[in-house]
Amino acid sequence: MYINVSNQNLEIVVLKNKKLELYNIFSFTTKEDFIYYILFVAEQLKLNPEEINVILLGAIEKESELFTILYQYIRNVSFYTPKNFPELLKSESKHNHFTLLNQHL
Repeated sequence: MYINVSNQNLEIVVLKNKKLELYNIFSFTTKEDFIYYILFVAEQLKLNPEEINVILLGAIEKESELFTILYQYIRNVSFYTPKNFPELLKSESKHNHFTLLNQHL
């Protein structure tokens, strides 16, 4: 599961055997809304929160409330790391400023 966080939206992409299972965008205002949509998608696709791998992109950091609540429910969480990260952006988080559909996941 790939999750791209921006402002008050999250894009969720789920791939299974390199095929698209789901793509959806949700608007959220609270961290509870944020985790609700992620867990709802997992439940609908019968994905076990203890086993799925979640890769984060966008406006989310390890110290954020969104990451904290996500990690309470899903253990396998990591940040996307691009292979060719521009030197000009080295002060930025490597998972930030990338859109899901422009990356070849």
